[in-house]
Amino acid sequence: MQSTSLYTLLPVAAVTAALLSPSMATARPVTVTTTLKNYGGDGAYLALYLTDPAGAYVRTLWVAGKKTKYYKHLTDWYRATGGNRSHIDGITGASVGAGRTLKVTVELADALLDAGYRLNVDAAAEDMQDSPRDAAVPLTKAGVGKPSTGRRYVADLTYRFE
Repeated sequence: MQSTSLYTLLPVAAVTAALLSPSMATARPVTVTTTLKNYGGDGAYLALYLTDPAGAYVRTLWVAGKKTKYYKHLTDWYRATGGNRSHIDGITGASVGAGRTLKVTVELADALLDAGYRLNVDAAAEDMQDSPRDAAVPLTKAGVGKPSTGRRYVADLTYRFE
């Protein structure tokens, strides 16, 4: 009876190890820092998300701002997720004040580096113009630690591997 149980468990253990090991070995923490300009308005809602080489939405990394009724103003991100809250897998903290910095650490696969993937930030502030893809930066080894300038609210966006 014990040998039958052992033979039954070995394939399950092997499959589990094969599935877990590559993902754990090829992913690592990435700290993404978004610094806002001193634009003189209320706190901004930000959506930090990943797109593939074709520009298609892959995953939400973080959303700053808790009131979901304002997410529609993060227009590119909201459109990409279809407004579906089940796609919002990187929630959240408070909105980010003018001149302040949002720093988040997420796990990203090494395979995304130099493969055409991009980090994107959509921004919106109350009673001010929305700014889809206010900042976007390709995930490359050469770009680690180098700030990318935003268009409206984002002063710069940087990333570094831990």
